[in-house]
Amino acid sequence: MNILLVNPKYPETFWSFKHVLRFISKKAAFPPLGLLTVAALLPGGWRKRVLDLNVEPLTPEALNWADLVFVGAMLVQKDSAQEAIFQAKAAGKRVVGGGPAFTAAPELFIGVDHFVLNEAEVTLPLFVRDFLAGTPQPRYSSDEKPDIAKTPAPLWSLIRMKNYATMSVQFSRGCPFNCEFCDIIVMNGRVPRTKSPAQLLGELEGLRKAGWRGSVFIVDDNFIGNKDKVKALLRELIAWQKARRYPFTFFTEASLNLAQDEDLMRLMSAANFHKVFLGIETPSLESLKECSKHQNTTMDLARAVNAIQANGMQVMAGFIVGFDSDTERIFEAQLQFIQKIGVVTAMVGMLAALPGTRLWRRLQAEDRLLGETSGENTDGSLNFIPKMGVDTLVQGYKELVNSLYSPKVYYARVNTFLKNYRPTVFSRVSWSETKALFRSFWSIGLRSHSRLLYWKLILKTLFTKFKAFPTAVEMAICGLHFEKCAKKMQED
Repeated sequence: MNILLVNPKYPETFWSFKHVLRFISKKAAFPPLGLLTVAALLPGGWRKRVLDLNVEPLTPEALNWADLVFVGAMLVQKDSAQEAIFQAKAAGKRVVGGGPAFTAAPELFIGVDHFVLNEAEVTLPLFVRDFLAGTPQPRYSSDEKPDIAKTPAPLWSLIRMKNYATMSVQFSRGCPFNCEFCDIIVMNGRVPRTKSPAQLLGELEGLRKAGWRGSVFIVDDNFIGNKDKVKALLRELIAWQKARRYPFTFFTEASLNLAQDEDLMRLMSAANFHKVFLGIETPSLESLKECSKHQNTTMDLARAVNAIQANGMQVMAGFIVGFDSDTERIFEAQLQFIQKIGVVTAMVGMLAALPGTRLWRRLQAEDRLLGETSGENTDGSLNFIPKMGVDTLVQGYKELVNSLYSPKVYYARVNTFLKNYRPTVFSRVSWSETKALFRSFWSIGLRSHSRLLYWKLILKTLFTKFKAFPTAVEMAICGLHFEKCAKKMQED
């Protein structure tokens, strides 16, 4: 049995980092971890091939080889997923659809023969059993939350690692919080489930033995959702990293209450975490309460960010405009707040109503939904009627993003970040990073209209904060990407 597992394309957005990848000679930012794990869950005797459309096209040869075509996607990939389904059906293939997009909105997809929804550890074996018996059903779903300590390691042999900027692993699923707009708790629940430290270290050892060095993204919904379990992991991870001379640098997603736990920040820093993505959302206390982001109302947001950065971790963060409590003043308030706290990678999006969330149900009851969401809250699209009005929100949002990623404002934010940053990460400078530096000399230092700001940053960091130099170069390159994405949004 030949199984083709297809990862659809991501559109060009802030999250794609498309304009960064060419600096480091990579084709995609992250590998399709979900499909690599699904491949490991399938029968060992089946032949498997992962085809990532962000790396290579879906060819007739690949489809001719396949007996079954699995398509896994997030909502933001839905257009590419549908195109892949059409191609597979045109080739006469049976299609299996799964993953967050299919689970959230199966009605959006045409041509899927078998929906294998929710968590694959539960539903995929049911499909395989019926398929082998010749009685596969059109839909498999379950509310059961599996013990991911039994989840097999991803089949890394199915990809070419050199195509990717970073590798991905998962330690936990679920988040203890209950934010109104978030679909994580809809899919993965509010009780974080974790792998064992030995299990995750085994996956990391597999990556190391396969030759990977450098960045690893721990893709958890909230890495610190179970602090006791994560601290136990970190203590073992610190020893593992030290014994192997720190082959990896880590980044992950967490909640802002990380800043309230000095021991946890210290452990993450010692384990070589250099970035963390946080959902800060808004400086408006009223909006935080409205969306049930209560964990962010118990602390000074600026001090929290500074505390994390002082522990050697760059804070990347998500911000949202369009809450019912927001007025037209929110756009300037967000800009000034983000500049003040020095969050360089500030992913500002408009509020989006995702299927199944409390927000979706509330807006549906209020007759305020406009249709389906794109799954990407930074693309300038809107799927509900905001209290401030559609035109006011969309225009204010576009102006905010344009200002936020204008070179002068962006580089000012980089400098604010560097004042508070205390780099502690252990890393080797790779050849691709060296090439990125020299390419930045040409693309930004000579050809860009922000070249004076670039050289000022590079020289200042080189002579006054040398340990932060790689980070400063990375931020300059990312700034070019963000600026291009912001301009594209204005044109759309």
